[in-house]
Amino acid sequence: MPDTIKKLTIEGFKSIRKLEGFQLRSLNVLIGPNGAGKSNFVGFFRLLRDMIEQRLQLTLRTTEGGADACLYLGPKVSERFAAKLYFGNHGYEFALLPTPDNQFVFSDEDTLFFGKSGKDRTSFGSGHFEAKLKDHKDDPGMWGERRGIPSYVFEAISSWVVYHFHDTSITAEVRREQALNNNERFLQNANNLASFLYRIHQTDPRAYSRIRDVVRLAAPFFNDFKLRPIPTSPDRIQLEWLQKDSDYPFRAHQLSDGTLRFICMATALLQPNPPATILFDEPELGLHPYALTLLGNLFKQATESSVKQVIISTQSALLLNEFAPEDIIVVQRTNGESTFRRLDSTGLSEWLQEYSLGELWQKNVLGGRPREDRLLEPAPEGDQHH
Repeated sequence: MPDTIKKLTIEGFKSIRKLEGFQLRSLNVLIGPNGAGKSNFVGFFRLLRDMIEQRLQLTLRTTEGGADACLYLGPKVSERFAAKLYFGNHGYEFALLPTPDNQFVFSDEDTLFFGKSGKDRTSFGSGHFEAKLKDHKDDPGMWGERRGIPSYVFEAISSWVVYHFHDTSITAEVRREQALNNNERFLQNANNLASFLYRIHQTDPRAYSRIRDVVRLAAPFFNDFKLRPIPTSPDRIQLEWLQKDSDYPFRAHQLSDGTLRFICMATALLQPNPPATILFDEPELGLHPYALTLLGNLFKQATESSVKQVIISTQSALLLNEFAPEDIIVVQRTNGESTFRRLDSTGLSEWLQEYSLGELWQKNVLGGRPREDRLLEPAPEGDQHH
């Protein structure tokens, strides 16, 4: 399995002026007010994935508003957008410069390997408009190995997935017919949920049972999925499910938004051979408080078993209660830029004897609320510690 992210630097990207050498753990839970920069942090990884797949310019035109919109306070303030990522013994560094026609051009693109003899850097040069990493992923190693450093770097980054299950509207693709053979991997937007569950049911019954059983806990009325090709179109499938004490097949449009999102997240976290690093932006949307408790436990169990690293952006105090202080990263907008600070349990030990993490966040003891206050400010009168 590819390595997870140990440390990263992001410079000049949207609200992130400079985040330098930030350490990531197995569990990373970003909290903060609206506009602090949590989604920009997650969005960096979405853009990174498009970039290494050589879709940078297309993404800039269609979803990002051009290169200028990606730069911290625009091109007059930020000369470039750059990043450094380190994972296992490898690294990837790049720097992008804005062009007059609102595109990005590479000024640097390098892979790295940290071995016993020191740092081995491979440069792909400058002046190109799409990443060259993919072009070199099949290059042999310099000492005759079948795979070179670019292969490991590309494999690692392409394995990081940002899951985004926000669109569960009645016309969302996840509720509609899907190609039965589109099941090799679980898509970022869950648009192949039925076909992916069908494959798991056929090839890994234990993993399928874990997903089904967790969904039963979140939705007591749910009994099982009914996974079968559409009789009149055997190469297509639509998500169906069974209610307890009934053999009538319901369809996906008869699931609530929250239940459908929970099914998607359970599938992402419990799938066989999951990505090494997975990211979720506001996974709490539409979920019942009990489902949030289940979800928090799923996140923790995932990093202890199959998934190596989870990064979550949330605004849910209830979900926060399921984690340890060291898992939490407080994001705030200070002087116009996003700042990131990981909590330390030593300064919170007395508070945690009486309050949960979610309660401390609501009291603004942790920071990361709309008003910017000092860490561990005195609690409101009547809540003082003695």
